Amino acid sequence: MSTDEFDLTVPELTADDLLVLEDPRFGPESVAVVTGAASGIGRATAVALAANGLTVVGGDVDEKGLDETAALAADVGADGEVVPVPTDLTDDADVESMVEAAAAEGELRYVANIAGIQHIASIPDFPVETYDLLLDVMLRAPFLVAKHAMAHIRETSDSAEQSSAGGRKSSTSGDGVGAIANMSSVHGHYATTDKVAYITAKHGLNGLTRSIAAEGEGSLRGFSVSVGYVLTPLMVDQIEDTARERGITEREVVEDVMLGQARTKEMMTPAEVANLFVFGFSSHASHLNGGDLLFDGGFTTTYE
Repeated sequence: MSTDEFDLTVPELTADDLLVLEDPRFGPESVAVVTGAASGIGRATAVALAANGLTVVGGDVDEKGLDETAALAADVGADGEVVPVPTDLTDDADVESMVEAAAAEGELRYVANIAGIQHIASIPDFPVETYDLLLDVMLRAPFLVAKHAMAHIRETSDSAEQSSAGGRKSSTSGDGVGAIANMSSVHGHYATTDKVAYITAKHGLNGLTRSIAAEGEGSLRGFSVSVGYVLTPLMVDQIEDTARERGITEREVVEDVMLGQARTKEMMTPAEVANLFVFGFSSHASHLNGGDLLFDGGFTTTYE
């Protein structure tokens, strides 16, 4: 490979990539909602949580992608399953139905708000309708998912004698323990040009995370995950487009434009991000409440 070539192959997710933890609440009776589950980080997170034995309700507008995620969970030998629930996050009724479908599967304890989109333009040129769409998907929808899910997570404290759907019953019922996690970003910590909607949404998610923690009474936690650039199919397209537009190599796009500030000169994989959600949901992270898991290779904390 020459110095100008760059390997943009998205790694295939395997069982060896996934963090699997022993946790008393990681079993099929415990349910997690994952939005954006049809691809990228959302897909990896849904599969990782299923690998930890959870029942995962995957929400996305991409029905075919959801089915592929469910198949991938089976392919890696996950003890849990991914249940596809096609969901338009801009439709309030769809969002509520997704949460209710999750609650019908067992004890809803965990939520991973991951779905996101991107648009690049300066503030004067940024289309208002696109701004509204990004905020609807990445900030309003996470609030709405939390609004509906929090009641179900709290209800586990009253369900010690109740069996969940399909006759499953949790040995840990009665504790009301759960967590809602939001996919933030290095752009939730600072701002760059031409990403106003994305940056606004990620900063807002940090506030939502802290609000969940403030109202969670200790047992229902809120946390966020912030990373830099992740090697997903969408990111590959962005790299290739940027290289053409700027007349530079793909390596220069990644190492100079994207990772210029970072000390770790490689992008994360979706599985590496998914493992942060697994850890954050586990009992090992019981003191992670209102905080942020910042894994960015030094992007936001170092400079030259």
